[in-house]
This record gives sequence, structure tokens and C-alpha cells, in this order.
Amino acid sequence: MANIVVKKLNTTPVEERDIEIVERKGLGHPDSICDGIAESVSTALCKMYREKVGTILHHNTDQVELVGGHAYPKFGGGHMVNPIYILISGRATMEILDKEKGEIVKLPTGTVAVEAARAYLRKTLRNLNIDRDVIIDCRMGQGSTDLVEVFERRKSEIPLANDTSFGVGYAPLSTTEKLVLETEKFLNSKELKEEIPAVGEDIKVMGLREGKKITLTIAMAVVDKYVNSLEEYYEVKRKVKEKVEKLAKEIAKDYQVEVFINTADCGESVYLTVTGTSAEMGDDGSVGRGNRVNGLITPFRPMSMEAASGKNPVNHVGKIYNILAHIIAREVAEIEGVKECYVRILSQIGRPINEPKILDIEIITEEGYSIEEIEPRAKDIAEKWLNKIPEVMEKVIKGEIKTF
Repeated sequence: MANIVVKKLNTTPVEERDIEIVERKGLGHPDSICDGIAESVSTALCKMYREKVGTILHHNTDQVELVGGHAYPKFGGGHMVNPIYILISGRATMEILDKEKGEIVKLPTGTVAVEAARAYLRKTLRNLNIDRDVIIDCRMGQGSTDLVEVFERRKSEIPLANDTSFGVGYAPLSTTEKLVLETEKFLNSKELKEEIPAVGEDIKVMGLREGKKITLTIAMAVVDKYVNSLEEYYEVKRKVKEKVEKLAKEIAKDYQVEVFINTADCGESVYLTVTGTSAEMGDDGSVGRGNRVNGLITPFRPMSMEAASGKNPVNHVGKIYNILAHIIAREVAEIEGVKECYVRILSQIGRPINEPKILDIEIITEEGYSIEEIEPRAKDIAEKWLNKIPEVMEKVIKGEIKTF
């Protein structure tokens, strides 16, 4: 039986506080590019390991760095001057002993990683020439012997934690959080790109709520080949602003919402890009420096600083517990009488990952409900999901659960 603690939290719910700040870095932001590559490499390695040896081997590819390139954007279409440089490091199993044949089998770890990175970039950044304008350098090393041993030493189907770490989750999302998240998803949707192709993928949405007023400040890369003049650039901004305002009326109908786009624009100095990402012009990126596993950066909520993307989905609790904490919190928040739920899960290295050192659940209750009547159901939910960790792992490997 896991050590699960449920208690009442006596504080003001986020939605009812005077101030709230929420941020999301979009898919084309340099930090998100690194997150996406790291996770894609891990997923590709999982599939390759299963194909080659029948099981997932130890790896952690959560060390991806991006060094911005140099571009010359201009109305009607500019060009790249120097390519973007991407370094894939981290650790992975590169060879394994075939005990039947008595020989070492070399695994295509590096080539799989590079191809996974290229495939992710092609899928994500439609205006970037991957073959010409990006250098991908793979420098992954062999995994630490002791961590590999912990990875392989399992009890039945339940892996052992490879670290002493914690994960944090909460639910439900506030109105501001929903609006920030959905705004970026909308601006990076296939439908919006088809209608307004000038909108690049590098979009950052910052939300500020002051009482019943929400201010959205959006940084949005505009792709130069789709706009022929300054007038067309400002027309793109106008159209996008109208669409975001319409979306805001649906999501935050009880709030006054004000939308600002590219507030640093001044005359002819505007946010114009060749590729749709600021990575083309000196903006660098790193894994784990952006969104948490629920896709948001939320200074008014508890957060873990773990870089979840790229960590192995089998026994790295820095990834698994952060994902699991949000899953548990969302289900507990659906219990009648629960207003907000916060979940923290702490591991101890070498212990089965379904037996955390502690799983702490804090609940803000609705008026008229006691924590005693909610506690048993909350514990049951937590216990259920701890025992479904292998199922969660499979969803991560299939890309059904996002990490940023």
C-alpha cells in the first residue's frame, strides 16, 4: 500500500485571487523546439530498442541545446545566412550483449536520434529548410553504469525509481490558464495556418488577470514570404487579433479580455522572420526551460523544475511523477465538493515507482463539504493510477501524452 496522504488546503483558489499570471511558449519557440526534439528522440529510441532487442533500454535524452542562426528577413521573402545549430546530448544504451551468440550488438542510437530530430523539425516548422538551414550534432554518451543497473533491476512489471525526485500536478485549470493554452494551440492549428499562412510557429502567449480583466500579450513570428509590405504585415496582426478576441469570448465570457500582438513593433521595425521561429536569428533554446508537462508556466501554482521531455518513460520519476500528478489531480477535481486539487509525489531511488515515499493530496473543498467524505475516493484514485503506471508509460511512448 502506497503512502497516500489527503488533507484540506485552507487558501483562496487561484480563480478568486486578485492577480494571476500564466505563460505558454508555443511549438516554434526555441525552448519548445528543444523539448520536442528531446521527446521525439526518446520515443524513437524506445521503438528502436523494442524492435532490436525486444525491450526498452536505459536512456535519457533530456539534454538538447539550440544555438540560434542568422537570417536576413525582408518583405516578399528573405533568406538564412547561418544555420541553426542543435546539439543532442544525454545518455543512451549503444550496445548490448547477445548472450546466445556471445557477441556485442551495436545499436543505431545516434542515427535514430538524428533522424527523429529531423522528422520532428519537418513536422513542426513548415518554413524551415531542414537539410540546408539546420545542423544537428549528436553527442550522446553511454549511460551511467549504476543507473543502468537500477533500470534493469525490476520487480515483475514495475520498474524501480532511478532518482529521488518529485512530481507536481494540479486541477482544474483556471479560466486564464485555459485561455492562454487554447490561444497558442489555435494560432498553431492547421486551420489557422491555412487561412493565414504568414503566422509562424514561434508564438508566446502571456496572460495577466487583474480581477475580472485578462490581458493577453502575444509574441508572434510573421513569415516574410507571405507578406509583401508593411501594410500587409499589420493586416495580418489585425486579423489574428480579431480571431483571438473571438476565441476569448468563448473561453472567458465572464471576463473583459484585451489582446496585444508584437508590442515591440515600431514603424518599420517589426517581428518579421524567414522561417517562422526566432531560432533563426540568435535566440537560443534548452530543454526544460519552458512549459511544464501540462503545457503551461504558472508562477501562481506549485511547479517542478524537472525537464520532463526526453527522460526515459520507464523509470525516470522526474517524468513519470509529473505526468501522473496531473492525471490524479484532474480526476480528484471531478469529485463532488472539490474546488481545487494539488498533488505532489516523491520517489526514493531504488524503490518500485508505484510505491512512492509519499503521495500528498491537498484539496480546497466547496462550502458545505468535509475532507473526511472526500478522502477515501481521493485515495482510491491515487492508488488506481499508481498501479496503472505501465499504461501511462505506453501512452507517453505512443505520443498520446504531451510533456510540454
